[in-house]
Amino acid sequence: MPKWIEKVFGIGTVTILLLGATGYWYVFIAGAPQLDPPKVVTDANLNFELKTYKSVAMNSERTYGLILPPGYAKNSQQRYPVIFLLHGGHGDARAYQDKAAVTSVLHDLYQSKRLPPSIIITPDGNDQRGTSPLWDPQYFDGPNGLVGSAIGSELVSEIKSRYRTLEDPKFWAMGGQSSGGWGAFNIGLRYLNNFNILFSHSGYFTDQSGKANSPKYLVEKLSIKDRQRLRAYLDAGEGDEKFLTSTQQFHAQLNSLGIANEFNKFAGGHGIVGPDVGWNYWHKHLADSLSYVGKQFNISMSAPKNRN
Repeated sequence: MPKWIEKVFGIGTVTILLLGATGYWYVFIAGAPQLDPPKVVTDANLNFELKTYKSVAMNSERTYGLILPPGYAKNSQQRYPVIFLLHGGHGDARAYQDKAAVTSVLHDLYQSKRLPPSIIITPDGNDQRGTSPLWDPQYFDGPNGLVGSAIGSELVSEIKSRYRTLEDPKFWAMGGQSSGGWGAFNIGLRYLNNFNILFSHSGYFTDQSGKANSPKYLVEKLSIKDRQRLRAYLDAGEGDEKFLTSTQQFHAQLNSLGIANEFNKFAGGHGIVGPDVGWNYWHKHLADSLSYVGKQFNISMSAPKNRN
């Protein structure tokens, strides 16, 4: 370090200042990225692409990540199920690939046939405030943008117009991690005509914005018909006391309403380092949620009247 800084502040003070500046950068600018992120397995048949479209709901150009299933280009007559993955705080459309190595998860699931070939969409869930470690995305229609409509309706229409999708909502799933898990249910419960399968990793079900954006209250308003067609997957880590409690309570609520669902408690939870922590947790257990989704897709595919 420059000698004049040492003379003015002292070596100890400067060291503290440098450490503080480094910590500030790591947490508030970089967003405390995973120190030991999962590794991406290279698969020539699985490519992540970033796409854009003009959003009327958000009055701006929006991005989403796209992973087409193996053989999509060759099988020009085949239509596919669709899965939306919503990121959590300080994320974006690339988060599931860059941080969760989603193509590696898909590679294993397709090899083991736990998930039929599907179109994977990773929307940018950020509102007009942009992304920041200081706040979570607002997955609803509010003063900072019509994010709920943009994802739950507009992007669905966009994907249907661009790609060969199955039309029946039984073949459409949406889930996410942390605030993305909340977002998947907050949006999905309003758009069951578009999504019949919802899932959450380390999520929550009451939002600080109030009852209007809290799945705990939205699910109570579902009709008997909607309760019967909804399928849900939930998990949370033992290290996430608040998220675990919220998820367990929502699981019990779904049971009381007669809504088919699966709940799992795993080791780990939120964090930035460790094999069961942060994106390593979400990478590992994305295989569990997508296996559940795959099971539901296969059940619907086996019923001839539901094929499109």
